[in-house]
Amino acid sequence: MTLCELVRTCGQRLPGCIINDRPDFLRRGAYLDCSRGKVPSVDTLKALVERLAGWKINELQLYFENVFRFAKHPKIGRGYSPFNAADIGELEAHCKKHHVRLVGSQATFGHMEKVLAIKEYRSLGELAGFRGYSGGMTLCPGDPGSIALVRDMLGELAPLFAAADFNICGDEPWELGRGRSKRRVGRLGVGTVYLRFLEKIIATVRRLGKRANIWADIVLAYPELLGELPDDITLLNWEYEACGPRIERTAEIAASGLPFMVCPGTSGWLTHGTRLQNAMANVRNFSAAGRKYGAEGLLNTDWGDYGHRNFLGVSLHGLAHGAAHAWCGTKADDATFTRRFCEHVFGDTSGRLASGIEQLGAVRDRVGCRLYYTLVEPAGRKDGEVAKIDPDGAREAIERLSAPGLWAGAARGLDRFERVALKEMKLAGEMDLLACRRALMIRDIRAGRSVRRAEQRRLCGKLDSLVGKFEVLWMLRNRKSRLGDNLRLLGKASDF
Repeated sequence: MTLCELVRTCGQRLPGCIINDRPDFLRRGAYLDCSRGKVPSVDTLKALVERLAGWKINELQLYFENVFRFAKHPKIGRGYSPFNAADIGELEAHCKKHHVRLVGSQATFGHMEKVLAIKEYRSLGELAGFRGYSGGMTLCPGDPGSIALVRDMLGELAPLFAAADFNICGDEPWELGRGRSKRRVGRLGVGTVYLRFLEKIIATVRRLGKRANIWADIVLAYPELLGELPDDITLLNWEYEACGPRIERTAEIAASGLPFMVCPGTSGWLTHGTRLQNAMANVRNFSAAGRKYGAEGLLNTDWGDYGHRNFLGVSLHGLAHGAAHAWCGTKADDATFTRRFCEHVFGDTSGRLASGIEQLGAVRDRVGCRLYYTLVEPAGRKDGEVAKIDPDGAREAIERLSAPGLWAGAARGLDRFERVALKEMKLAGEMDLLACRRALMIRDIRAGRSVRRAEQRRLCGKLDSLVGKFEVLWMLRNRKSRLGDNLRLLGKASDF
C-alpha cells in the first residue's frame, strides 16, 4: 500500500528513498452497523474492504443483531434480508485476499429488541414493553432460555469467521434490574448480575476457540468489575463525543492489565451529513489516549440508529480519517485532511468537493438540532427537534448547501463505488436542505404566519421526489431489508 501511495503521488518515476513507516496500533479496525435498517450487499462490502485495505485498515467488524439466517432459529431476521453462511464465506475469502481480518459482532445481551419482538422469544425479555418494544430490549439474565439462545446463535455464527476475536457486544442493557431481575439485582447489584451473565457468554465463545471482545461501557459504569473479568478478553472502550468522559477513563482499563481497543466513531448516524468536526476531534483525542495507554487497536465505528437513513458514502471521510490516526496519528494533519481525502479518493484537486463535505459536516452545528429528525418529525409535535432549530442557522445552511458546483470537481472515470458515494453526499445535502426548509415552514405555520400555498406545494413536491431518489440509492448498495419502513416515514414528511 505504501508503494501504491508513492505511485499515486509521484507517478511512474519513483524517487530513491528509505521508508521508515510502522503503525501506531496492531489492530486498525472499521466497524459497520448492518442491523438498524441497511443490510449491505456482499458486493458493497467487498468493495469497501478494498478501500479500507488501501488505507491500511486490517480489520472489519460487522454488527449483527438479527441479520443472520440461523438454522436453529429461522424466524430471526425474517423480513430483514439477513446474511447466510455462504455470504460470510465469500466475504471472508475476499478479506483474506486483501489482508483484512473479518470479525463477527453479535448482540447477546442488550439490543435484542428485534429478536424479542418475535412471539416465540418474547418471554426471554427483561421488561416487556420497555421503550415501546413488545419484548423489551434486553435478555433476562436469570432465564435459562436466554443463555441457551445465545449459545445457539454463537454456535452457528462464530465458527464462520476465521479471526480469533469475536465481539459479543454486551453494551447498553438498558432495563437490566428493572423487570424480571429486579429482586436479584436488589440482592447482588446490577454489576454482579451483569457480570455473571457475561461470564457465561465469554465461556461460550471460549469453547468455540474465540477471544471475546466486549464493549466497555457497563464495566466502566461498575469499575469494580475490572478486577473480576477474565484476562482472555479485549475491552472495547467507546466514546463518540470529541472530549467525552470515557476517553480519559482509558487509563483505568490500562491499569487493570486487560487488553483493550479505543473506539471512536464517524459521527455519521442520526444525521445526514455527519458532525465532521466532532468526528475528527473524537478520533484525534481517542487515538492519542490509545497511544498513551498502550491500546492494542483502534476500532472506528459507523452506526445507523433509527432506520439507518445515513449513507455509507458520507461516512467514508470518517473511516479514512480513523485509518490515518490508526496508522500514524502523531503525523496526521487534520487541517488539510479533507482536501487530501478528496484528492486521493475522488481525484478532486479544485477543493470544491472538500468544501461540500465541510459544509455538509457543519450543518448540525449551525442549526442546533438533528435534521435527521426534523425531516420526518410530525408537524403537530410541539416538543421535538423542529422546536430547537436555530432559524438563522437554518437559513445560513440553506444558502451554503445551495451554492452552485458544491459537489463538482471529482475526476472522470471513477469506479462505481466512488460514483455512488458522490451521489450519496449530494442527496444527503438535499435531505438537510429540505429538513431546514420544512422546519422553517412548520415554525411559520405554528406562529400563525402566512405561508403561500404555492411555496408549500413546491416543498411537498421536492419531498416526494426525495423518496424516489432515496430508494434508488438504497438499492445501489444494500439489500431491501427495512427500506419500506423508511419510505413510509419519508412519505409522511409532506404532511403539514
